[in-house]
Amino acid sequence: MSPLLDLDRGWGLLRAALPETILSVWAMLLLLDAAWHHKEPGAQRRTGVLALAGLAVTAAAVVWLWASGARIAGIPTSLAVDPFRFAVDLIVLLAAALAIVFSLDYLEREEIRIPEYHVLVLFAAIGMMLLAAGEDLFVLFLGLELMSVSVYVLSGIDRRSKVGGEAALKYFLLGAFASAFFLYGIALLYGATGSTRLPMIAAQIGPLQLVHHPMLLAGLALLLVGFGFKVAAVPFHMWTPDVYDGAPTPVTGFMSTAVKAAAFGALVRVLLEAFGTSDMHVVWAPVVWWLAAVTMVVGNLIALAQRSLKRMLAYSSIAHAGYLLTALVAGTTAGAAAFLFYLLFYTLMTVGAFAILALKGRGGERDVLIDDLAGLAESHPWLALGLTVCMLSLLGFPGTAGFIGKWYILVSATGGGYTVLAAILVVTSVISAGYYLPVVMAMYMKPQSHERAHAGVLVPHLSGVTLAVMVAALLVFGLWPNKVLDAARAGSHAFLPASVNTISAPVPVAN
Repeated sequence: MSPLLDLDRGWGLLRAALPETILSVWAMLLLLDAAWHHKEPGAQRRTGVLALAGLAVTAAAVVWLWASGARIAGIPTSLAVDPFRFAVDLIVLLAAALAIVFSLDYLEREEIRIPEYHVLVLFAAIGMMLLAAGEDLFVLFLGLELMSVSVYVLSGIDRRSKVGGEAALKYFLLGAFASAFFLYGIALLYGATGSTRLPMIAAQIGPLQLVHHPMLLAGLALLLVGFGFKVAAVPFHMWTPDVYDGAPTPVTGFMSTAVKAAAFGALVRVLLEAFGTSDMHVVWAPVVWWLAAVTMVVGNLIALAQRSLKRMLAYSSIAHAGYLLTALVAGTTAGAAAFLFYLLFYTLMTVGAFAILALKGRGGERDVLIDDLAGLAESHPWLALGLTVCMLSLLGFPGTAGFIGKWYILVSATGGGYTVLAAILVVTSVISAGYYLPVVMAMYMKPQSHERAHAGVLVPHLSGVTLAVMVAALLVFGLWPNKVLDAARAGSHAFLPASVNTISAPVPVAN
């Protein structure tokens, strides 16, 4: 029998928050260790390896909770204990682990000898996991701020870089502005419903006839503004290119995947749990529709004009935020499943692309142009193959996991009656070929600018093995996606009506 957790009791709450507790204790101990051994040779790599161990233990705790079928006894109060949370947690932990793996040699090469870098990645991951688990708007805000403050510092971690400092300051100022919108939205929702808990908000909307209440709608609108900033949806995307461009490349990969995963995970839970009724879906679906459409169009069109590989990938990440919003607009479990599937492989292909960019460039990789990859297939054929698979998967080319993910999103959108939005997704995906394929053409169809054009590209053993596994996963699951599709569907079952207890249901005795 699945264990029932009573969050009003200490043991039940501890089990529900076990992954976050493990990672929090690990991160604080690692912070003390990093401060004690800050100036010792090899301290950065040692801290990174220990951080990876902490992420592995945390992932094991998540898998244990998921496999044991743990669930909440009665109505969720602060944390969710469901497959959707566990799926998002594993994606976040995967992105954090990849960021650390690709940072170990990168930080040494760039002479960024700051062991606390890896601890900040752990603290950011804790905030992201709280976002994925939050059943209370204040828990979501706590996770949002913990994640944001950590990523602000990470984006400007190279204190010698003026561009990095500018990126961190811009991210901080605009992030604080977005957080204010989010917090004010929470206040308005509390004023309208008398609660900040998602199930209670959902329960109050119907009896109190709040569907068209100005305070409720204003609060929801402000929440969408806050989430729109974090997921880099147009028109809240203006910070993205400059921050992604100025931050160290492994941090950029981490921001473009893990931050997006956590923010989207929280957005899905808020909309489907607190505002998931048919009456409320009619209210917010048009807003999400337009956000998705404009984000896909603007992200792809501006990416076409980019010659810098890093800025092109930044605008590409904006376009992919539009694809993920398309999965959400129908407000169905099919959309939630499509979101989980696509998010997993988006993480692999985006982090892989940024990791290969980091191997190619120096000094933040801001000056690496698409034409600088000319002839890479001649000197580094396996690296060129890896980047090709990542580009084709981002494009949605058949035979890659990206194609299956986009197909799944299209199915969820058309199944919900949003055929026009699905058509926009198809058209913008075709447009994206205009900036993904030139990368492949440069590597395979153009000669090197000179004999030693790629002589400085060195692939560390751990990074090479990790890249190989990621590329293989994109190809294997592009042909045999059933296992991951089943897991994504299981994750979406958290939002099935049958899994939601009524307010009047008695609370079973917890184990």
